[in-house]
Amino acid sequence: MTTFNMSLGCYIILITYGVREIIADKTPVTFTFKEYQYKDSPKNEMTFREFETACEQSGACSHITGLLKTRCVRECVSPSCYRELYQTDVLEEGEIDVRLNSFKGCFIQRSGRTRN
Repeated sequence: MTTFNMSLGCYIILITYGVREIIADKTPVTFTFKEYQYKDSPKNEMTFREFETACEQSGACSHITGLLKTRCVRECVSPSCYRELYQTDVLEEGEIDVRLNSFKGCFIQRSGRTRN
C-alpha cells in the first residue's frame, strides 16, 4: 500500500509540474474584434434596453437561463452584429464581455437610431 501511495504521489507531482510547464509556455494571445463606437446616452440605452427586453421575453429566449440566455438575447437583438462580434468566438462562462459596447454601437448604427 505504501508503494502505491508513493507512486500515486509521484504521478500527481509529475502531472502538476507538466500542467504548470504547459501553462508557462503559453504565449499571450491578443484578443481582437471589430469595434463600433457607442455613445452611452439615455436615448441609446433606452432603445437597446427595449429590444433586449423584448428578446428576453420572446419565445426563443424566455425559457433559457444564464449564459445561454445572454447569447440568445444578443443574437435576437441583432443577428448581424452577433455574427460579426460573437459567432467565431462565443461568449464563455465567467468571461468579462469586453465586446458589449461594440455590440451596442453596432446595433444602434444598423438600426438607424440616433447616437445622441
